[in-house]
Amino acid sequence: MAVQPVLALDTGGLLFVGLTGLVAVLAAALGAYLTARRLRAPGRDHERSLREQRRDVERREQRLGEREERLDHDREALERRVRDLEAAEAGHHAAVEELAGLTSEQARARVVEGVEADAKRQAVLGAHAIERAAEEQAEERARRVLATAIQRLASEQTSESVVSVVHLATDDLKGRIIGREGRNIRCFEQVTGVNLVIDDTPEAVVLSCFDPVRREVARLTLEQLLVDGRIHPSRIEDQHERSLREMGRLCVRAGEDAALEVGITDLHPELVATLGRLRYRTSYGQNVLRHLVESGQAAGLLADEIGVDRATCVRAAFLHDIGKALTHEVEGSHALVGADLARRYGEHEDVVHAIEAHHNEVAPRTVEALLTQAADAMSGGRPGARRESLEMYVERLHRLEDIALAHPGVRKVFAMQAGRDVRVMVAPEEVDDIGAQVLARDIAKQVEQELTYPGQIKVTVIRESRATETAR
Repeated sequence: MAVQPVLALDTGGLLFVGLTGLVAVLAAALGAYLTARRLRAPGRDHERSLREQRRDVERREQRLGEREERLDHDREALERRVRDLEAAEAGHHAAVEELAGLTSEQARARVVEGVEADAKRQAVLGAHAIERAAEEQAEERARRVLATAIQRLASEQTSESVVSVVHLATDDLKGRIIGREGRNIRCFEQVTGVNLVIDDTPEAVVLSCFDPVRREVARLTLEQLLVDGRIHPSRIEDQHERSLREMGRLCVRAGEDAALEVGITDLHPELVATLGRLRYRTSYGQNVLRHLVESGQAAGLLADEIGVDRATCVRAAFLHDIGKALTHEVEGSHALVGADLARRYGEHEDVVHAIEAHHNEVAPRTVEALLTQAADAMSGGRPGARRESLEMYVERLHRLEDIALAHPGVRKVFAMQAGRDVRVMVAPEEVDDIGAQVLARDIAKQVEQELTYPGQIKVTVIRESRATETAR
């Protein structure tokens, strides 16, 4: 009876132990299952996300395909439109060419010509504006300088001298001058080289010669013969020799006085003597030696105003016409002859260049040369400085009018103010405003090239448009 309870206990314990183990196994299995499920859940979410992305990509690809189809369709429509426009343009060009009677190349050439003409007009306008501004500034400065110099320069009036007149005490001396059978007058003319004119002018005889120095020597000779009273061939020859020596002394003295007047003391003696001969020469009625003195003084004043070397400018202006003393003896223009003479006697090259360039026979390269030109113009162009013959004056006026009338579009020309102002009337339908400016410039340049004149000549082109209607 004692053995049965023990067996029952062992069986329950075993059962209990077995149930406990089963529960543990189930719990472990459940935990493993839950763990595995947790691990598998993210993988499914990822797969679902990938599927959604794939579907989204497929939808986008579909939309892109549809868009490409629309673009292809639009491209084809655009190409058709371009072809239609090209065809329409070709038709338009053909219609225009048919209406205008011009081909495309001809029309293009017309357009190019129009553009070129417009460009030229614009260039002329621009150049005119630039020139006008420069001229205004330069003219204002030049006027101030010249006005200052002219105010400080005072010169006397000059008159033309073409012959020398010798006054006689009585008309009886005319017979003694002529001599027996005219031997005295023939000897006088042969020795002096001067024509002696004896006419009905009371108590006077006239000496005529192209060389003013020779004429002056003859005047001195005749006056001394009249004072001495002995007039015969041998006496004429002796007195002529003495007059030649006296003329040499007078020329040297005149040259020295003129050089001292402008402040020059180191000239070569030959240059001084040559300058003195210009005391007896005139140019358009103006004494050449006085002209040189005035030019030297004006050049000095101008040099002071603009701040350049005064001594060189004065020297160049004072010597610029020295060649006129030798033009009767040496071939060539007085500017080049004077330059050679100055170079021969050791003058500085700047002075030589100013002499040879003062009439633009050589292009001026220095300020001294330009100032010499300005001083020459100031002395020669001032009122009362020069005179000219009526024939030369009238010829210049006619030539001015002929130059202007030779240009197309010119209807009338009027030379005014003694030829210093030329008024040109043009046809308004043939010459426009820009053409009028170009015409004025062309006429002025032609006048500069073809005419010789003192001072300046102003050319004014007048273009007038008139509208006329009659009321009835």
